[in-house]
Amino acid sequence: MSRVHEALQRAGGAFVSGTAAPAASWPAAATAADDLLGDVRTVPFQLSPDALIIDPQHPREGPIEEFRALRTRLNHMQSRQPIRTLMLTSPSPAEGKSFAATNLALAEAQLAGNRVLLCDFDLRRPVIHQLFQMERGPGLTDYLLGKIPLPVALRRLADSNLYILPAGQPVVNPLELLNLPAVKPLLDRLAALFNWVLLDSPPLLFAADGNLLATLCDATILVARIGATTIDSIARARQALCQDNVIGIVVNGARRGELYSKYSYYHSYDAAGQETPAAPAPQS
Repeated sequence: MSRVHEALQRAGGAFVSGTAAPAASWPAAATAADDLLGDVRTVPFQLSPDALIIDPQHPREGPIEEFRALRTRLNHMQSRQPIRTLMLTSPSPAEGKSFAATNLALAEAQLAGNRVLLCDFDLRRPVIHQLFQMERGPGLTDYLLGKIPLPVALRRLADSNLYILPAGQPVVNPLELLNLPAVKPLLDRLAALFNWVLLDSPPLLFAADGNLLATLCDATILVARIGATTIDSIARARQALCQDNVIGIVVNGARRGELYSKYSYYHSYDAAGQETPAAPAPQS
C-alpha cells in the first residue's frame, strides 16, 4: 500500500480560472447536467482483485485515511480557487499515478452529492478500465473522433457518485488526437457536470501528452515513489510542463507497518472485533 507523505503544498504557478455562471442560470445548468448524465449507462461496481484500491468496507485502515486527508486538502483548496479539472501524473512509469488517481476518485465519491469523474487520458497504456473490470471502449478516443455522443463514452458505477471515462479504442497518434480543438471544450463541459474531473495522464518524461494536458487543466499533482523517483526527475518533470500549475506532490511506497502504526492509537478493537476507545497516552 502507499502513503501520502506530502500533499498539496503550494508550489506556485498560475491556475486556469473559470467564470462562474450567474446564480439565475444554476437551476437550468443543473437540469441540463441531470438530463445528460441520465443517459449514461450504469455498470456494476466491481474492482479487479489485483488492484491496490482502498476498501470502503474498512474505513479505519491507514491508506483510506491518507486519501481522505488528501481529499480534505483538495476540497478546501477548491472552495477558495476555481479548481475542478485536476491532472495526476508522474515523471516516469510505475510510480503510482493511476493508483493515486483511482483512490482519490473513490475517496471523493464517498462524499454525499460529490459527483466525480475519473478519466483515462493515458492513451498509450490505459489501465483504468482494467481496474474497474469494464471494456476499454467506447470511450474518450471514440468521442474525440466524433463517433459517439458524450453520454455513450461515460460509465456510472452502480450505487456510487463515481463516473468513469475510459480511454476508448486504440489510436495510432495519441498526441495528435489530444491536440484536437475539441479537447478543451470537452474538459470545460465535464467541469460543468462534475464536482471533480480527475485525469490519469502519461508520465511527463516519456510522452508529451501530459505536458499538453497540463495546459488544459486547472491544476496538476505529481506522483512520486519512494526508492524509485529521484529529485532530479521531479525537477525535470516540473521543467517539462508548459504551464507550471503543480499544486503538490504525492509520494507512494511507504511500508505497510509504518503506515498503519500512525492510526493504531486512535482505533483499537476488542476480541469480538468491536471498536473500543484507545487507551490514554501515558503522561510524562
